Amino acid sequence: MTRLVLSLAFCCCLPLVLAAQDAGAKKDEPAPKVRALIVTGDDVPAHPWKETTPVMREILEATGRFDVRVSEDGEILGSKALANYDVIILNLRDGPGREVGAEALKNLQTAVEAGKGLVAVHFSFNAFRNWEGYKDLIGRVWTKGSGHGPRGQFKVAIAKKDHPITSGLSDFVADDELYAGLVGKTELNVLATSESTHTKRVEPIAWTLEVGKGKVFSLGLGHDARARRNAWFGVLLARGAEWAATGKVAPDSPSPR
Repeated sequence: MTRLVLSLAFCCCLPLVLAAQDAGAKKDEPAPKVRALIVTGDDVPAHPWKETTPVMREILEATGRFDVRVSEDGEILGSKALANYDVIILNLRDGPGREVGAEALKNLQTAVEAGKGLVAVHFSFNAFRNWEGYKDLIGRVWTKGSGHGPRGQFKVAIAKKDHPITSGLSDFVADDELYAGLVGKTELNVLATSESTHTKRVEPIAWTLEVGKGKVFSLGLGHDARARRNAWFGVLLARGAEWAATGKVAPDSPSPR
């Protein structure tokens, strides 16, 4: 009788033990990598994508959190391939004669509204100039009247320290190009600012917004490869891409050393 009771107890406990072991195994498994697509391939000499894109890819891959692919054809934005990625990172300007088609832009808009993450970096603020909806998608865009002072050092102030992207970060100095006088009416969740010598105003440097179910992070820093090797740029890019893709940033995400 005693053996029977023990056997029944063992049988009852076994599923709980196996479940606990399975939970422990899953807990030790690494989180799946964020699938990121950098769209690039067009700029002007002052913003050399062949130099800046590899830096961005290196930053993301060095975190161990991203599986990064690069497309040098902006028309990929109109393809079904977007479904394969968690976040789209724009590092391009579709110059005259190389404009991305209307269907591609519509597809990008639809993808973000459905929940795809989007990151816009520096010169991409000047992309898609004939697309009126672009400023609503990324928050602010470069247009006639926008500008910047001389490239050089300036202080960047963290405006919101309770956001996952900027949590634990402090003010820092960038050696970069400070965009100013950008245009857009969408309400922004401003994460970082800097005072512009061009407009004599405090300008947003980094911000987030939500478009439908999608999360968008815009980062005005990143004039060239040297600017993007600034540790703070790397932290903001990696955290911003992770947040745009997943809605959160892991506690052990990169921080400047």
